[in-house]
Amino acid sequence: MSEPDAARGSRRRRQDGRADGAGRAAGSGRPEHGGHAGGADHGGHAGGAGRADGGGRSRGRHRGGAEERFPATIDALGGLALDGAGVSASVIDTSTGKALLAVDDTLVQPVASLGRVLLLVEVAARLEDGGLHGDRLQRMARDSATGAGLWQFLQEPTMQVPDLATLVGASGDAWAMNALLSTVGIDAVRERAESLGIERTALIDRVRDRRGPDDAPDASVAPTGELAWLMRGLALGEVVDEAVSNRVLGWLSLASDLSLVAGSFGLDPLAHRSLDHGLQAVAVTGSGTGVRAEAGILRGPGSSVSYAVTVTFDDASLQRRLAVIDALRTMGTEVLEAVHTPSYR
Repeated sequence: MSEPDAARGSRRRRQDGRADGAGRAAGSGRPEHGGHAGGADHGGHAGGAGRADGGGRSRGRHRGGAEERFPATIDALGGLALDGAGVSASVIDTSTGKALLAVDDTLVQPVASLGRVLLLVEVAARLEDGGLHGDRLQRMARDSATGAGLWQFLQEPTMQVPDLATLVGASGDAWAMNALLSTVGIDAVRERAESLGIERTALIDRVRDRRGPDDAPDASVAPTGELAWLMRGLALGEVVDEAVSNRVLGWLSLASDLSLVAGSFGLDPLAHRSLDHGLQAVAVTGSGTGVRAEAGILRGPGSSVSYAVTVTFDDASLQRRLAVIDALRTMGTEVLEAVHTPSYR
């Protein structure tokens, strides 16, 4: 989903305010959430501790464990930060909850349409309790957007709710996402998130082609520490309950965008639900003008991790965008290395 320059500028001016006022600090007293994906164990979180480069410019506050397991990631994200980007990252061992990487992981930043994970949680919960069983939704003009997805190109004008959720999980389908959001309501999504202890991750608005002065400046916002914990919760079966968690993971496991962090995992982007060389991944991305974000779970031969990363940047040139993608793939390489190492409690 693209965002006009005026909205992007407004978003950047508000970042510091969001980080202070969007909710209580995610790093203190965090509840654990959960779900299950193919028997994987995933998880953990730690708040960022301040650290500045010798020149006084922030290189992204970082706090890791006793051993630095992500040196190339820290350097890559630090380089983006020195170039003016906003960076935030979190990697946690799912089974132990140990933080493996924390770079400004309580910073609330725009994450494009990544907030659709919260929408899918609400839809899954209603399907499980019968609130949406058998419903068919009509494709409406109000739900139109020329963003990601397939429904806008299909002849079928109505679809069942589970099919729309599948489109959202697989491709971040803009029309399907808007139709589901119109049905369940954004307030219900927010209340469900709050009931799960999710305080600063929020789906704020529907997908729009353009954001005017009366629209929310961003579709969704989140700190990476909380996103990583949400993914861990899905992996452990604890987001609402195991049935809901498994529904959501089933939809998200179809996601075909492996262009960012998961681009370093070597998996088939169109078919990666089963084990492949000992790996199994769920990766959810959010992309917009000046925003690249991803949250995911990677199960490997040695252990499993949940992770999230967000970069907000000046998207004035292709070179800047490619530099961001390159940094995220550097992180993916070290995430891949991490899951070949056993968990240590």
